[in-house]
Amino acid sequence: MGRTKPAVFAHFGQDIPAGAVLGVESVPDGLATGLLAGVNPLAGLNAYMVGTVAGALATSSAFMAVQGTGAMAILIADVDAVHDATDPARALSTLSMLTGVVMVVAGLLRLGSVLRFVSNAVMVGFINAVGVNIVLGQLANLTGYDSPRDSRLTRALDTVLHPGRLDAQSVAIGLGTIVLIVALERTRLGALGLVVGIVVASAAANALGWDVATVDDLGATFGSLPDAVLPELRLVPSLVVPGVSLALVGLVQGAGISANFPNEDGSYPDPSRDFTGQGIANIASGALEGMPVGGSVSASSVNKAAGARTRTSLVVAGFVMAVILVAFGDAIGNIAMPALAALLILVGIRTIKPRDLGSVWRTGVAQRLVLATTFALTMAIPLQYAVVAGVALSVALYVIGQSNRIALKRRTFTEQGDVIETDPPARLPANDVVVLQPYGSLFFAAAPIFEATLPEVTRSSRNSVVILRLRERSDIGSTFIDVLRRYAASLATVGSKLVIVSLNEPLAEQFRVTGFTEFIGPENLYLATERVGAALEQAQRDARAWIATHNSDDDATE
Repeated sequence: MGRTKPAVFAHFGQDIPAGAVLGVESVPDGLATGLLAGVNPLAGLNAYMVGTVAGALATSSAFMAVQGTGAMAILIADVDAVHDATDPARALSTLSMLTGVVMVVAGLLRLGSVLRFVSNAVMVGFINAVGVNIVLGQLANLTGYDSPRDSRLTRALDTVLHPGRLDAQSVAIGLGTIVLIVALERTRLGALGLVVGIVVASAAANALGWDVATVDDLGATFGSLPDAVLPELRLVPSLVVPGVSLALVGLVQGAGISANFPNEDGSYPDPSRDFTGQGIANIASGALEGMPVGGSVSASSVNKAAGARTRTSLVVAGFVMAVILVAFGDAIGNIAMPALAALLILVGIRTIKPRDLGSVWRTGVAQRLVLATTFALTMAIPLQYAVVAGVALSVALYVIGQSNRIALKRRTFTEQGDVIETDPPARLPANDVVVLQPYGSLFFAAAPIFEATLPEVTRSSRNSVVILRLRERSDIGSTFIDVLRRYAASLATVGSKLVIVSLNEPLAEQFRVTGFTEFIGPENLYLATERVGAALEQAQRDARAWIATHNSDDDATE
């Protein structure tokens, strides 16, 4: 009988070529990402090589390629604490490791649910602005004219307004690379078209003897594997905000991979474990002279499209990158900078999604405001602060939205047992049982709206019982408890009372420890039972009996 191959070896025939394709494609992509971040391009290549392997071994996703991304790179380009450091390379490694620590903590605490507070409008605005920033940021490398202006936008405008200062040879190589990549990607080369396009354009510049900038001009040394480095701890305070922002961007992009790239067996990856895995990849990248990394949608797509079946393809990709780095170091150094800039400009253009922008814009005024604000902030201020501002805006919108999503209905019951829901009475009538059912969030910001919808208590609202049903509510917070306390007190002044039914144990305990149980009286609180409606039925019977008793007392008094 033949022996069954272990799973890791079962698909070598598909994983090896898929990994080779991803590995070869990742070399110019890694260099370009380092260039985009404004750091040594070798840091980008190291990050791709180390992050891909470490991520393959640590994440739960079989197809997630953990590499640098355009959004993360453009964010790094705005981190002055890295670029102005005495040792920028070590500062970058420290940022990578700090980003990794944040991701690992997020994974261990299973904070995947936190990402839902980042609204789609914020992410669409941010990602599209990143695309614009990528294009604007590479005009200098594409044209050979380094504008002295301060911001990407003003430098781009200065470049457009001074065409005579552009280097014709650099522009020709850059535009030629774009044409080559677009054309070759439509052939059987597919993703490898960008590699061939950059190689051909760089070789043409060298053959023609054109004086265009190359990777070697940046002072990068290729031909050996990265060395191990330790973090520079004194820089940590200045890198906390960028580290958290990078972690957030990387995790949001990685979460999209977890949700859209099921494993070979059909199971979906565990987002929290993917968080942790990306964190480990960042720590490894930083320890081996690499920049921050995250789940890359484009690289994961290339890996899957190339025929990958297991995570082995990602390990193969890392090995291929290492071989190219060591064996072809001189050739890497001769890559023309306008060619890499052309690749990045294509990436930037493809990052801009007019359809997504239009979809959000048509959603409503509030979403338009969020989209425009996030886009403007991303264009105007350093990206690490734009990310934080975007998250804050998302949370603020969530709070505002939740505070408006509350409705209060009165429930009445027919003789056949049907439930009729209507708006509650504006004023509480006398000698009546009013059952109220709240819908929506009882978030503290919704408390004023809830209080305003309660029936008004007047002098004529005597001998009535308001029954509030709170089934499946486990925490309503002190703000809502204060609202209930005030309403119960106002009812008591006219001889009426508040009753709360269908309480679960956590909410009953919250009422007890806050003193609300003693205030309202334990006889006016009804715990929920397994039979839905049983507590409410009992409360209604007791309320009718209470009203009857109080009416009798009133008659006797008269």
